[in-house]
Amino acid sequence: MRLDPCVCPAEMAFQRSHRLNLLRLIVLLLVALAGIKFLFRDSFTLELHKHVSKDSGFWGDTGDTGQDTGPQSQALELPVAKITAPRQEPGQQVPRDISATEMRLVHLDLKGAAPRVSYLEQVFPLLSQLGANGILIEYEDMFPFKGELEILKSPYAYSEKDIERIQQLADLHKLEVVPLVQTFGHVEFILKHEKYQHLREVERFPNSFNPHVPDTLALLKSILSQVIEKHRRSTWIHIGADEVFHLGEGMDSKNWMSRNKGDMGTMYLKHIKEVLSFITTQFWGLRVLMWDDMLRKISVGALQESGIAKHVSPVVWFYAPDFEAEQIGPFLTKYVESGFEAVWFASAFKGTTGPAQTWTPLSYHLKNHLSWLKVMQSLPRLAPLRFQGIVLTGWQRYDHYSVLCELLPVGIPSLAICLQTLVNGGFTEETKRKVLDTLGFQSMQLEQSTCEGRGAFPGAEIYHMVEQVNGHLKESILKALEEESAIKGWFSPYHRKRQFGNPRNMESFGSKVLKLHEDWESFVRDLRAHLERVYFPDTVEEWMEENINPYLDQLRDLVRDYRAIIRLNARPKAT
Repeated sequence: MRLDPCVCPAEMAFQRSHRLNLLRLIVLLLVALAGIKFLFRDSFTLELHKHVSKDSGFWGDTGDTGQDTGPQSQALELPVAKITAPRQEPGQQVPRDISATEMRLVHLDLKGAAPRVSYLEQVFPLLSQLGANGILIEYEDMFPFKGELEILKSPYAYSEKDIERIQQLADLHKLEVVPLVQTFGHVEFILKHEKYQHLREVERFPNSFNPHVPDTLALLKSILSQVIEKHRRSTWIHIGADEVFHLGEGMDSKNWMSRNKGDMGTMYLKHIKEVLSFITTQFWGLRVLMWDDMLRKISVGALQESGIAKHVSPVVWFYAPDFEAEQIGPFLTKYVESGFEAVWFASAFKGTTGPAQTWTPLSYHLKNHLSWLKVMQSLPRLAPLRFQGIVLTGWQRYDHYSVLCELLPVGIPSLAICLQTLVNGGFTEETKRKVLDTLGFQSMQLEQSTCEGRGAFPGAEIYHMVEQVNGHLKESILKALEEESAIKGWFSPYHRKRQFGNPRNMESFGSKVLKLHEDWESFVRDLRAHLERVYFPDTVEEWMEENINPYLDQLRDLVRDYRAIIRLNARPKAT
């Protein structure tokens, strides 16, 4: 290094010292900036996400359920999504990052028509493609309970290998698995057994647990432990706790309220607190959800005193088509005042329009989700709650003793519409086209709840065949039996009972009736074959018994009598 002869050594030393101090100051500033960025990275990221396009990810704030109505004349548009996640194309693997996204869980209600795992293998990719990032599995008696609990499982319950396979499939398609275990009401599948009848709140009814019998909590601990142990990947569990019918009517409950000068709300919370205490102490880090309907009836003071807000998030459900955000506001305000910091919501894509509903009304469920979007948009104004996710419920039975609602393949078009409505912030023509292309349809009529085209989704054949049953089976058979004048005049129930008929008259309607019978029997054989690929034998038999046999059996009986009587060649009336 050359030295300037005009600069003295003292000045050189001063300059070096000055430059060294300046360098140190720069280094300190850089370190400080890095620290500030680290400390505020979460708020910075959230602020950034507020300006991300809604087309790229998941919804921010959402609200309670509402009533389903028909589609809006104009699509409801939300400004932007607060938090986003990468879009996933079919077959594309996307890094799983549940923590930074609100959840959209599709509810699988297995207390009826539980699908074979081979069908779920086909459905899970579709759910992911449509915008779901999780599944809420309500096992009920389909879980492979062991030991003392083995009595609870269905003869067609999943095996332990099945449970593992379901979770592997979910992982493959970036779906968080959230198991649901009912812990208070809707426990008919447990309390129907004589072994557990002593745990009923009311002796005659198997709906709800008696929370005062020590065996109740002991049983729940065993059930929860077995389910949670088989779902070690899961970060959430849902404890149900909705519609605890007849709570407070049992003698033990009446005595408890009398002794403790309490009310049903306090008694309900005492049991929930015991369940939560077990989960939080035995399965540290597992987050808990519960339905909120029972909480709506309980005072803020009781909720605050219970302390459950620290350990569980309420899932506010509402399934009707048209409702306003302001209808949900009072519930949310109560939960804020009670100490809850986060909330979930629950809509419905099927299973809420009648216990024996066989065909899903598209406009009804679309309107439910459009109403939900309005609540989501209003949430910051309604209540300062952190929105964590929405459950798209798909009920298969109203309870353990009711008949089947719409089968899952029948509900898939509605599910696709509802998921895409949430993803896109409304049901636009573009959203409609995405649904049609994904499902392999050419067009859809929302008000008529029909989709035109072959269909290319898992179970499309069942969808179309149930449509035929729903629209034509009953009508065609009743028309033949009640409107055919030759049958009414010469082959009445009286004629059939007395085996009294003239072949000349009978042959005037015979070929038509025999052809109708042959066509429907052939159709039903095909339908049964398709159902058996998706469902276990008990589901197939139940669905046939409820939806086919009441009408086809009338035609079968007529054909049987026709064949028997025409062979008699017009004999005298039987006595």
